[in-house]
Amino acid sequence: MPIGRRAMASLLLAAALPAARAQNVSKPWPAGRALPPLAATDLNGKAWDLSALRGRAVLINFWATWCAPCKEEMPTLQTLAELEGERLAVLAVNVREPLPRVRRYVQSSGLSLAVLPDPKGEITQAWGIKVFPTTVLIDASGRPRQVVSGAVDWTGAPALNWIKALGG
Repeated sequence: MPIGRRAMASLLLAAALPAARAQNVSKPWPAGRALPPLAATDLNGKAWDLSALRGRAVLINFWATWCAPCKEEMPTLQTLAELEGERLAVLAVNVREPLPRVRRYVQSSGLSLAVLPDPKGEITQAWGIKVFPTTVLIDASGRPRQVVSGAVDWTGAPALNWIKALGG
């Protein structure tokens, strides 16, 4: 029995997801590059300002609902945020999507992360992010340490070691 185009596309996507997770790239924050500001309001109306988070490690994840690897890693970001509690601020910057779409996705997926809408992509551009998902790790002193491009299992040993190295 021949396989339809839609079924073939689904099979290819399903086969690609584990590969996407395995293909993340972690590198140090570029030397000499200043940390851009980050001030935004989350979907619940809470204002977030990176400068006010000194003393806590911070994870900033840039993502979109159309990005399959982004959606794949979201549950592990949620679990990480729950495990770390107040030691780690997890901020999820949604890139260039209409607010109603972002709200629907967050509600349907049950996420309780701080989702910061970036409908015009201004935050994302200031941070120089071009690949999704990309995550920036900032230590408790406010220094950017690492940039991770690609999906990550944030509950796995490599990611937990990155978080541990941030202090907080």
